[in-house]
Formats: sequence, structure tokens, C-alpha cells
Amino acid sequence: MKSLPVLALMAAAVFCFGAAAHAETTLRIGLAEDPDILDPTLARTYVGRIVFAAFCDKLFDIDEKLNIVPQLALSHETSADGREVTIKLRPGVKFHDGEPFDADAAKFSLERHLSFPTSFRKPELAALARVDAVDPLTIKLKLTTPYSPLIAQLADRAGMMISPKAAKQAGDKFGLHPVCAGPYRFVERLPQDRIIFEKFADYWNKDNVFIDKLVYLPIVDSTVRLANLKSGGLELMERLLATDISDVRADPKLKLSTALSLGYQGITINIGHEKTKGPLSQSAKVRQALDLAIDREAINQVAYNGEFVPGNQWVNPEHPYYQKAYPVRPRDLDRAKALLKDVGIGGPIVVDFMVAKNVESETVAQIIQSMAAEAGFDIRIRVTELASALKQAEAGEYQAFLLDWSGRIDADGNCYIFHKTKAPQNYSGYSNLDVDAALDDARLVSDMAQRKSIYEKMTKSILEDEPIIYLYHRRNLIAHSASLEGYKPMPDGLVRVIGLKLK
Repeated sequence: MKSLPVLALMAAAVFCFGAAAHAETTLRIGLAEDPDILDPTLARTYVGRIVFAAFCDKLFDIDEKLNIVPQLALSHETSADGREVTIKLRPGVKFHDGEPFDADAAKFSLERHLSFPTSFRKPELAALARVDAVDPLTIKLKLTTPYSPLIAQLADRAGMMISPKAAKQAGDKFGLHPVCAGPYRFVERLPQDRIIFEKFADYWNKDNVFIDKLVYLPIVDSTVRLANLKSGGLELMERLLATDISDVRADPKLKLSTALSLGYQGITINIGHEKTKGPLSQSAKVRQALDLAIDREAINQVAYNGEFVPGNQWVNPEHPYYQKAYPVRPRDLDRAKALLKDVGIGGPIVVDFMVAKNVESETVAQIIQSMAAEAGFDIRIRVTELASALKQAEAGEYQAFLLDWSGRIDADGNCYIFHKTKAPQNYSGYSNLDVDAALDDARLVSDMAQRKSIYEKMTKSILEDEPIIYLYHRRNLIAHSASLEGYKPMPDGLVRVIGLKLK
């Protein structure tokens, strides 16, 4: 007679275990800023790219060693003359609205990048003249010239595929409710508060998606992000402060993942749009003097606990395209003062220094301010919210701008849009015909030695003209809960959600 309660208890235990096994799992990710619009054609922020990685698959992706790997495309083949690229697409893929991903959809997405007003992808696909749908799973890209960075561009936002049906219905409001073909589908966004996604049941690689819901939380203060991670309010945070590394390593409930960034931080100098036509914008010698007044290693030690890598080029010293013939110069205060004396400037040179609002950037700006003062500069720091700072940079409403670039896998992505005359992110208004020619020529060849030789000549010009004073290359510092398994640090700093599990 006692067997029934025992059986009932066993059944209840099995039921509870089953319920626990199927309980909804949520991964909460802390972001350093609120992303801009979630439309891959119009977006431009780094945090936006982190969010896109969860819901908007691309034609290609990268692995930990920067190899380009298939995503929505299975393969690519370039013609002998470099003017045609044939891409085979993955079968059986659906967009979040149930529409099929095929050659027509890929053609639509690429053409939208090229033709949509205010598209930030158009310059990245500048050589693309036409897209042909050869058959339901094959597209052919017709190029005006050979374009070596193309596949690398298609492994980023230019290669993101969106639902034609949803995009046509939404027009320029697509970013308010984006529909892509990634592992998670968009649910809702509360600006400055949270962005919510849920697992897409028909994802082509659904067997490797283990978490039910993603919540992205913009928390500007890194100290507050870390406090949330420690208290269990987050499972992962991006851009940990370098000064907090030892704290994370000492906590058994947390883990740290690091990878040297593909990008850089530098001081962009307003040369072509500067309203007052001050000495910094008008004289390369003055810009060189400011450069020589800065001790990069001291900044690294004070602001970043020695964790970052000092640099003077648009790629880091470990990158295959780094020009070793032009190493980082040490601080030379005497030479800086001599250059200013040559220019014949009397009295301190006043500089409006725009800095995005965050603890690290403000600390770096203060160190630079102190160092530059010894050479004869009066740096006036102006802390500005990032989105506003970018708008002011576009409008030329600054003299110097401390700008962080997240980096791209091809060297072209770190220099062309910043140094080419009238390029969309050439905030300095810099124009040098020799540099323009080198930037264009490097896109025509695929051989690394040939491209590096072209970039070497360009490097000399840019280090002399100094439209950007390159400072260092950060490490992507991702801290996460020990309960999160499967996280892999990536050189681009983006959080791939495929394969992640929560204990």
C-alpha cells in the first residue's frame, strides 16, 4: 500500500526535472552604448555590430584566426580578370518572417546597400556594378574593377541579408523592426534601455542554438556593467576596463576573454573642414609636434594597466600589413618644441579636443592634455555623447577628436574610408592625391606582398601629414559568468551566440 505515494513522488520528481530541463534560458549582455539603428544598410556603430551578430547572418563570417568562412554563402569563385565573383548560397534558409532566402533575396539586399539613400554600405561595395541571379541559389557579382577587399566586406554588414518583403513594406523604418535570417529574431526595443530577441525556430543551424532569449542592455558606465555582472544581473559584458582585469580574474564566478583588436584609437585632426583655420589644421609640423609630445607607453600603463599595444598605424604591430619600416617613435619633447619654433608660433596653441563620454577616453584625454601642455599646447577637452560627437565630426565642428575604430579584417577597412578624399568617414577632410592613388591601387591586387608595397608608400605620406595621430590598439576585453559555456574571443570583438550554453 505504500508503493503509490512512492510512485507519485517519483513521478513528481521526473516532472520537476523535465520542467527544469525545459525552463527558458536568457542571456543578458551589457553594452557600453546604445546601438544606432538596427538596419545593416544604415548602421555604423560598433555596439550595433555586436547586436547584429545575433540576428542578421551574413554571406560570410570569420573564425578566430581571421579566416573567412561560409555563413549564408557556401563558396565563392573569382574570375581570372577579377571582375566577376560567383557565390553559391546555402539552401533551406528562411528569414524571420518565413520568406525564403535565395538568389533574388541576396540580390535585393546587395542592391539596397548600393542604392538606399544615406547608405553606409555603398562605399564598401563601390566596385559592385551589378548583381545577377544566375539560378535560385547562385548570384554573380559584376565589378567595375578588381576589388580585393570584397569578400571581407561581405563578412560584415555589407554581407548581411534582409527580408525583401519586410524591407519593402517598412522602407526607411526597417530598422525599427528588422527581419533577417539569423539565429534570433527581433522582439522589441526600448531605446536606452534594452533590446530583446528570441530564438528563431526555423534557423538553418538551430541545432547549435541553446539559449532561448537574448537581452542587450546598454550600460554606459563600465563600473556599473561590472557590478551587474557580479551580482547576476548580466551574464556577459563587453569592454571591461583594463584596470578591472585583476578583479575579474580573482572572482571564481567570472571568466575573462581577450583578443587583440583589429582596430585602433587615434586623434583625428580636422584639416579640411576646420572653421577657425588654426595652426593644428594648417601645419603638418604642428600635428607632428603634438604627436611627439605624446608618450604612448605611458598612456598604456596609466589608463590601461599596460594591457594594450601602442601603435602608430591603422593596423596593429602584429598585423601582416603593419609597416615595420615605420616603428612607433618614442616621445621627443625637444623635437616637438623645435617643430613649433620652426612654424613661428608664439604662445600656447589652443585645441578644441572632442572626446566621447566614457571613463577610459576621458582619462586618456586628460593624460594627453597634460603631456601636450609641456610642448606648448592648450588642450581644451570637450566631453560629448558618442552619437552627437559623430554628427559633429561629420559637420566639421571640432579641431581634434579622440576616436575609437573597432577595425576590419582587411587592412582596406581601416584606412580607405578615413583617408580617401571625400570618403564618408574622412572626418578630417584630408586629401592627398598620392594617398588616393595608393588606396585605389591596393584594391586592384590580391597578392599580399604587392598590396603591402603599395601601402608602404601611403604610410610614409600619412605619417608625415598626420590627419590621424594613431595611439594604440586595445584588447577586446569580454567578461562573463562562469555559468556561460562555449564563448570564444574573436579579433573583431563581436559576440557570436552560436554554441553558447548556460548551465
